[in-house]
Amino acid sequence: MTTSSTTSTPQPPHMRSRVAVASLVGTTIEGYDFVLYGLAAATVFGPLFFAPADPLIGTMAAFATYAVGFIARPIGGVLGGHFGDRIGRKTVLVASLLLTGLATTAIGLLPTHDTAGWIAPALLLALRVLQGIGYGAEWAGAALMTVEHAAPGKRGFTSSATQIGPSAGMLLATGVLLALESSMPEDAYLAWGWRLPFLASILLVVVGLVVRLKIQDSASFKRIVDTGAVARRPVLESLRTHPRQVALTTGLRLAQNAFYYVYTVFILTYLAQGGTSRETGLQAILIASALGLVSVPFWGWVSDRLGRRRTYLFGGIFSILVALIAFPLLDTGNFVLIVFTVVLGMNIGHDAMYGPQAAFFSELFDTRVRFSGVSLGYQIGSVLGGGLAPLVATALLAAGGGSPFWVIAYFVGVGAITLVTTLLAPETGARDLDARHDADASSQPEPATIS
Repeated sequence: MTTSSTTSTPQPPHMRSRVAVASLVGTTIEGYDFVLYGLAAATVFGPLFFAPADPLIGTMAAFATYAVGFIARPIGGVLGGHFGDRIGRKTVLVASLLLTGLATTAIGLLPTHDTAGWIAPALLLALRVLQGIGYGAEWAGAALMTVEHAAPGKRGFTSSATQIGPSAGMLLATGVLLALESSMPEDAYLAWGWRLPFLASILLVVVGLVVRLKIQDSASFKRIVDTGAVARRPVLESLRTHPRQVALTTGLRLAQNAFYYVYTVFILTYLAQGGTSRETGLQAILIASALGLVSVPFWGWVSDRLGRRRTYLFGGIFSILVALIAFPLLDTGNFVLIVFTVVLGMNIGHDAMYGPQAAFFSELFDTRVRFSGVSLGYQIGSVLGGGLAPLVATALLAAGGGSPFWVIAYFVGVGAITLVTTLLAPETGARDLDARHDADASSQPEPATIS
């Protein structure tokens, strides 16, 4: 098999690998911080920060602050896009790492409701907003840095380093919390043990900074700077010159992100309704996350060989087919079948879309507005896809009297939107990243031939 993917600005091999490692480390840290907050919101933030006398209300309030992080992500995407296209990708990546990591560390130092009253949840909410802004600025920068530095014909595989981070972060955060909970008395854990994983974030930040300070902006971006072609208002320009691409990235993101939160959030609610323990669902998620460390780069590699569209279409179609059989399999309560279902949905269907996503999205935009365009589509799709999916699915489950029929119909519908979007998108694997694609008029040739 051969691939014709090209770029006119080849990067030094040592910088390619350094950027890939920097992206992996950075998105792992961001994933660790974000997942850590969600797990703590489900266990300790309610009684400690909100309503000690009413655990249910406290937990609901804690989950509300969790949702605020998603709302703040588009703000981070816009800010990151503006400055990433104006002053450089590296600067934004360092800033986003510091913002998220320091906010997470500060959470570990907060006073609780018992000592500070309403000030405690107010500070927690403010830090959560900062986390969300940092996370929103992170992904696009890490993704397009790996793409712009990647060797010809390897952009899908190289940029999948960015996509591994969330799985690695989930494994790290979950493992740390489980280790602490199992090794400490409950009173000690609630008193101070829960703080340790948050405080440890500062160590991860130091590691991330050491790696990221050694990278440099790509030759593609430097050429824009050297020729004075930097966009003055890149966010507005991306909407003016690349509206179709922004819409495409939003549509491509919808199903991928929605299905992710089906298998990592909603599945826990659904299993609990059927009498299956939460631990069973968590174990299945952890197994799929571990496999994701291999399956995500595999699908990125496949997209280098067979094309972004073909790989993405396969993932979308497979995800819809799994959605049709997932709930009957989950209803069995059998651990093996539950794991099998989650692995099918996550590591094949979802990861076939997620693996090539960084390359696919980045290749749709011109260098001068790439950060802004990718950020806009990615974050809008995140809110409409993953941000709403658990809430909509839970409401449909209740409306159906516990039957998953309408939930299945919802996810098939979301999957269909992404399939149509994929068919409308051009094949980008063979594109020259330095060429202009404002009009995006025609489809590129498929980048792979079998010989």
